Amino acid sequence: MSDTVERHEFGAEVGRLLDLVVHALYSDREIFLRELVANAADAVDRRRFEALTGASPALPEGAGVRIIPDKDARTLTISDPGIGMAKADLAENLGTIARSGTRAFTQSLAEAKPGDRPSLIGQFGVGFYSAFMVAERVEVTSRRAGSEEAWLWASEGRGDYTLAPATRAEPGTDIVLHIKADADEFLEPFRLQAIIRKWADHITIPIIVVRDGKDEPANEGTALWRKPKSEISEESYTEFYRHLGHMFDEPWATLHWHAEGALDFTALLFIPGMKPFQVVEGERESRVRLHVRRMFITDEASLLPPWLRFVQGVVDTEDLPLNVSREMLQATPVLARIRRAVTGRVMTELKNRAKDAEAYARFWENFGPILKEGIWEDAEHRKDIAGLLRFRSSAVEGWTSLADYLSRMKEGQEAIYVLAGDSAEALARSPQIEGFRARGVEVLLLSDQIDAFWPERLGSFEEKPIRSITQGSVDLSKVVAGEGEQGEAADIAKLVPLLKDALKEHVSEVRGTDRLVDSAVVLAAPEHGPDLHMQRLLQRAGRDFGASMPVLEINPRHPLLRKLAAQAETGGSLEEAAGLLLDLARVQDGDSPRDPAAFARRVAEMLAGGMG
Repeated sequence: MSDTVERHEFGAEVGRLLDLVVHALYSDREIFLRELVANAADAVDRRRFEALTGASPALPEGAGVRIIPDKDARTLTISDPGIGMAKADLAENLGTIARSGTRAFTQSLAEAKPGDRPSLIGQFGVGFYSAFMVAERVEVTSRRAGSEEAWLWASEGRGDYTLAPATRAEPGTDIVLHIKADADEFLEPFRLQAIIRKWADHITIPIIVVRDGKDEPANEGTALWRKPKSEISEESYTEFYRHLGHMFDEPWATLHWHAEGALDFTALLFIPGMKPFQVVEGERESRVRLHVRRMFITDEASLLPPWLRFVQGVVDTEDLPLNVSREMLQATPVLARIRRAVTGRVMTELKNRAKDAEAYARFWENFGPILKEGIWEDAEHRKDIAGLLRFRSSAVEGWTSLADYLSRMKEGQEAIYVLAGDSAEALARSPQIEGFRARGVEVLLLSDQIDAFWPERLGSFEEKPIRSITQGSVDLSKVVAGEGEQGEAADIAKLVPLLKDALKEHVSEVRGTDRLVDSAVVLAAPEHGPDLHMQRLLQRAGRDFGASMPVLEINPRHPLLRKLAAQAETGGSLEEAAGLLLDLARVQDGDSPRDPAAFARRVAEMLAGGMG
């Protein structure tokens, strides 16, 4: 064995590539530890596999990865009892950027039986070089299993490296990082433990962090989702759910399955039993965690669409291609197919559970508004989501579906009628539904913010159009009137143009309606454009530019309108009365009068006149 230290140049324009790794490839410096632990876990798995064939000595009992910070020496050591590297391996794997021993080894396993293949993480040959983000010098001492020789590879990441003979009592690898002055945090055991818990908590190989001279476990070491369902208790599922999402309740639904064939992945997903508390509203991305061979990669892979973002859990795959940094997933067909499969599985679960009305009501009250977003933004799943929607109604207690609504439609009814507003309770008392109630026509009461948007996108259900009762003219003449609709209608032919002229700056039209019973007037939106609720939302947001003026609908059977119709016949002034009618309609819809003080004065005058 030569005692000469050999100096070599890195291959493949390493100067430029190392600078890329250190300064641009990774957005978070802590990633280096994930990469080195992944490599160490691969090496242990590889030795275990080769031991099965007799090609390498067996692993020692309790073999794991040890992480040893030394503040005095300013070094961080990652040690593993894995397959190790010979001199040629060190030069080939660490001396050439993008030369991955793991990838080459994976190719050599093409003939191996699936059950015997180790769970290898590394895909590219640059993860090791992330060490230079935090280290000014890296030393690798390694001894190949089955060999008595050990070698030391060392570099400062400036374009060259050295190889020299070394000693190591057992096969395996020690990586020593000489930590930079601005990376002191990576010499703190608690910081190292936190990083391992975040990125490698479920690696089955034990990971130890040495703290005050004592070995402390840093990872859980059990990937629950990899176990057969028959071996997992409900308590274990609940414990994992609480650990994963920092929740305190029990999951409403647990989905655990393994997909094989064209796709190979395992998923363990939870639908929470309660609505999570969010300090900041507006987060719309799915946070289902993506793992590759148990190693956490990201929770930003958008494995579920935004309208299923309440689902929590893990998807773990064996063969998903990753880019070199593992931080940005390649836009591969494989990932797209996994997304479709996971979304489809969640939708199937919701459809099955929706059959239990009482249990489904718990889910709907927590996450219904989020699910409705899918109607607005996801044409592919719009029809399926529509079947899962639930509503308050003017006709029945509790929640009802669109299918149930159709089963109760009256003869002659042409559409599914909805009324949107801020409160279901207030909507149930709205004059807008008087005529519908009198004819026994059901109206769905929509009180979520998203309800102002999605009906337009859905358009219809089972070929029945969905119509807002505040938009356009609703014709209920084909539906037989009930007993609540009484009284003779006044002739309003002269009254309507007089009211329209008096209110020409405030309304686009005045017309009679048959959808009022007890109320004198009501507002409606023109046939085209947003309905009244949408207009109010736009006004609150300061975006009501171009909004159409409302339509004032009057009830010809109401005593007040009969009196005004008679007054119109005699040519009396209707200016004051017209203003009062409009303000009454606004108040009924939850708006303020145009001039609250003037409105109060007019009402007081009318009351005084009536008392006299």
